[in-house]
Amino acid sequence: MKFAWRCLALLASLSLLAWSQASKPSDGMLQFARLGDFQLTNGQVIRDCRIGYRTFGQLNAQRSNAVLFPTWFSGTTAKLVDLVGPGKLVDSTKYFVILVDAIGDGVSSSPSNSAVQPRLQFPRFTIRDMVNAEHQLATQTLGLRHLRGVIGISMGGMQTFQWAVAYPTFMDAAIPIVGSPRLTSYDLMLWHTEIETIKESAGWNGGNYTTEPNLNALTDLHTIELTSPEYFLRTTKPEQFAHFVQETEAGGPGFDANDWIRQAQAMMSLDVSAPFGGSMALAAAAVKAKMLIIPSQHDHMVNPHPALNFAHLRHAPILLLTSDCGHRATGCEDAKIDAAVATFLAHPR
Repeated sequence: MKFAWRCLALLASLSLLAWSQASKPSDGMLQFARLGDFQLTNGQVIRDCRIGYRTFGQLNAQRSNAVLFPTWFSGTTAKLVDLVGPGKLVDSTKYFVILVDAIGDGVSSSPSNSAVQPRLQFPRFTIRDMVNAEHQLATQTLGLRHLRGVIGISMGGMQTFQWAVAYPTFMDAAIPIVGSPRLTSYDLMLWHTEIETIKESAGWNGGNYTTEPNLNALTDLHTIELTSPEYFLRTTKPEQFAHFVQETEAGGPGFDANDWIRQAQAMMSLDVSAPFGGSMALAAAAVKAKMLIIPSQHDHMVNPHPALNFAHLRHAPILLLTSDCGHRATGCEDAKIDAAVATFLAHPR
């Protein structure tokens, strides 16, 4: 009997600790959740897996205002910080905002920072693995049993689709922005070409480089796809082109080449309909959260059609971005997005 009471007391203490960690105000400091040996959906294991995260705001007494916000491709939570706060994409005075570094981003466990599985010895992971790790962070590290919402941009939007299908009752709202539930052949061709460009770069050495390989061609290709031909015509005159390329390549990709490959492969493997025999209609029917789907009409990096089709299957509201900024429409039309997200998070419909 005494042993049972001690166990109950220990569980209560652990629950209180999780509550205190999740409810206390935060200044956005980078923290890490240690998941141990994390098993992937393919059966492989990320050894000593850790997930980076930052929190803003405070969990309310009902523990009902948490919003999880994972990173985009090659992005880190440090790059999401400017999107959090009053009048921004997610208001931290109303919500307990959890920014999460997705697996492979160079902050969370990645080919570039793993001591025991370095470079391409790091196992292939999927968007579902990212989401499973984030779910473990939310439930085991932060002690949450429900989220007000999940929101993400680009690869973060892909994770949002996966969250909505894989954990359908865990959130009230899901807001994928320029994301996709499954990549099109055009998208797949882009990422395949980028991976091949890395592998053919000078200094690649099968991924066992000691200094970053020359990735100018990758940088140029990625830059082309981020916007649209109309955007280039409008913003860069032919006489400015040489200077534009020089500046673009000087910045480089800003991301480790092996991390680039593994995150690209994760996006390429995304298909939220896979557990439903490939039926996107059945995948959409499994979703319980209210969804606001925000695609970009002229997106050359993440084709908008799969997101639009999913919205129609769910009878979900669509906020279509129509500027010529393409995938970067999230920056060009941010005021429109911020207002729509604020309204939807307050009253999902």
